[in-house]
Amino acid sequence: MNFVYSRQGLRGGERVLQRFLEVIPGVMSWTLVIGFIVTAFWQPVIASIFVILFMLSWVMRLFYYLIFLMLSYARLRYEKDTDWLSRMRELDRLPDAATEEPGRSSTAKGWGARLSCWSYRQDLREIRRREAFPPPSSDIYHLVLIPVIKESREVIEGNLSGLLRNRDLLKRMVVAIALESRAPAEVKDAVRALKREYSGRFLDLLVVEHPDGLPGEARVKGANASHAAKAAGEFFRAKSIPFENVIVSCFDADTVVGPDYFACLTYTFMACPDRYRASFQPIPVYHNNIWKVPGFARVVETGSSFFQLVEMTNPEKLVTFSSHSMSFRALVDVGYWPPDMISDDSGIFWKAYLHFDGDYRVVPIPVTISMDVVDAGSWWRTCLSLYKQKRRWAWGVENFPLVLRGFLRNKKIPLYDKCRHAFKLLEGHVTWAALPFLLTFVGWLPAILSGREFSNTVLYFHSGRVTQTIFSLSSLVVLGTVILSTRLLPPKRKKFNLFWNVIHSLEWLLVPVILLFLSALPALDAQTRLMSGRYMEFWVSDKRRSKTS
Repeated sequence: MNFVYSRQGLRGGERVLQRFLEVIPGVMSWTLVIGFIVTAFWQPVIASIFVILFMLSWVMRLFYYLIFLMLSYARLRYEKDTDWLSRMRELDRLPDAATEEPGRSSTAKGWGARLSCWSYRQDLREIRRREAFPPPSSDIYHLVLIPVIKESREVIEGNLSGLLRNRDLLKRMVVAIALESRAPAEVKDAVRALKREYSGRFLDLLVVEHPDGLPGEARVKGANASHAAKAAGEFFRAKSIPFENVIVSCFDADTVVGPDYFACLTYTFMACPDRYRASFQPIPVYHNNIWKVPGFARVVETGSSFFQLVEMTNPEKLVTFSSHSMSFRALVDVGYWPPDMISDDSGIFWKAYLHFDGDYRVVPIPVTISMDVVDAGSWWRTCLSLYKQKRRWAWGVENFPLVLRGFLRNKKIPLYDKCRHAFKLLEGHVTWAALPFLLTFVGWLPAILSGREFSNTVLYFHSGRVTQTIFSLSSLVVLGTVILSTRLLPPKRKKFNLFWNVIHSLEWLLVPVILLFLSALPALDAQTRLMSGRYMEFWVSDKRRSKTS
């Protein structure tokens, strides 16, 4: 389908349609909040019914969240000791293997190992059933893109050090540091010094400087990453390496991978029958400096990690987020990342989904990557930086009008798929912005503003008990989340770990305030800006890394 995934250069009816669709999320969010306040004044009984329904919906979401959070955490645990290199080599032998039960020879001790082997055998059977045999693992190369504009040497070097732990694949790995030409001189000097120090450790280490102000581009990460990817493409052409055999990973500068990341990624790519029509999403966790930031920042980013863990359990609705990987062939075919969008990580998925007429998906990788929590140097500045970061994430709502326009133009994507994706996009952003407001204080308005007539009703008498029961159930979910957070977070490098676990548990009491001021408010801010046509510019989060981190 010939559809340009951009709001730029639109004329006539397309421009009107774009603006109309941009208004919808903000209008719906504000209508929910303001409409409920008006209803609480004029019809407190109806408003109270809505309060109870909202709270029940919230509790159901929380239990869903906790159940699938535990399932995702369990998979991380049982895949923790998987030998991904051995599985890659067994896939190399798959076309010649005659056994009817592939992978049956694998020895497995414990329930986790048995589940891992069962999942492995399912992968092998699907490859055989579809005869979608992968290229040999020795022919698969990796391109790692690291966009840089103001990050310090310590942050970038932490990324490179993580890559070096994947020793078995370094000679088939090309690293491209995508350096903005407008970066400060000290950042450029640091990048050049890193190139001299690390060049011989990979197949190649490229430094690609992205000129400022190219036609059709905005000052966004996607434009920088796309420019570097095109330069890397010339490298692969010169080496006669087919694009089909290259996996490209676009990492934030502060991303740190573990020693098994690229082996797991390579295996997942090989085991996926639709490997050229898929993105591969690891689980982002914010552990690099988790114990060096204020408690509220720790809770915010732990919650973000948990949300991604839950999303991993439903690949049908999964969208790429932050650092991700995909086939380089697919990236080239769709025209690289959007060069004029802030939300390039989700934008590339929707761009590919429309380009391939719905035949595109995200495959979760059962491995984590670690990134930095926002740290601006003080409590107040960190709070402001977190707000701006969450507003930038919420600016992913800019995909909604583009996706809807693409769905209206594309006749090959099934109507059901269009409806479920459009609903998830809209419902997710509206809930993000409006529901915490309704639950935090707007929900109490009917009781506060009610007159004598409402005070004498049965609903008024029982609403307190219903609310208390709902909050008790919510507390059980929060308790389960706190316990999981203590298991997922890295150990604190200090004495009295039990004491610090207790302190971290108490930090979760900040959740209601955090949901309102560092989640809902930034989302409502972003939707209001889109609704009024005040488009955001890309903002780079404040990240600090000491040499001892």
